[in-house]
Amino acid sequence: MFIGHFGVAFGLKRWAPHASLGELIAATAWADILWTVFLPLGWEHARITIGDTKWTPLDLYDYPWSHSLLLLAIWAFVLAALHRTWKNDWAGAFAIAAGVVSHWVLDWITHRPDLPIYPYGPKYGLGLWNSIPLTLTVQLAIFVAGVLIYADATKHQDRVGGVGFLLFLGLMLALYGGAVFGPPPPSVSAIAWTDMGQFFFIALAAWIDRHRDIRT
Repeated sequence: MFIGHFGVAFGLKRWAPHASLGELIAATAWADILWTVFLPLGWEHARITIGDTKWTPLDLYDYPWSHSLLLLAIWAFVLAALHRTWKNDWAGAFAIAAGVVSHWVLDWITHRPDLPIYPYGPKYGLGLWNSIPLTLTVQLAIFVAGVLIYADATKHQDRVGGVGFLLFLGLMLALYGGAVFGPPPPSVSAIAWTDMGQFFFIALAAWIDRHRDIRT
């Protein structure tokens, strides 16, 4: 649900004007960032199972350290504290904490029951991924709402903040469309390496955000 997570990050900018959009995207994607590290290390596991859900063949049967609610709550506190210490920004700290935990909430809506409350504890999920039309509707609605909030809360300084921002949105939508309507992934490791592209999005978002001002 990366585009839904990014939508939350865009929306949080209104309540955290001094936090970089790159920081907010990193916060909402933090669980997946950890997953791309833990999976190659063998600390977590997944497999390709065609038909696991209608949305994705990825069977996420073991990711207790990156996607459990308890661990994400701890990470939320740590990252918020680091931001508060670094920037003396309480609003940004709360937004980052909310962004980290929001990942579990959105995944709980979309995933089948595979999200643990704590490592190796009970797992939950509402299973929205079993309906492609509903999944598209919910994810795109969150993304569009977040982008509109961000666009209303900020204004561009130059072409990077204006045209660059629109190109950034187009790139995200194009990659999202490719992931949704493209062929199944060849392997789990290929997905993990592809997900490392989130670091590119984080850097690009931070760069574009520096070329936009907060509306007073």
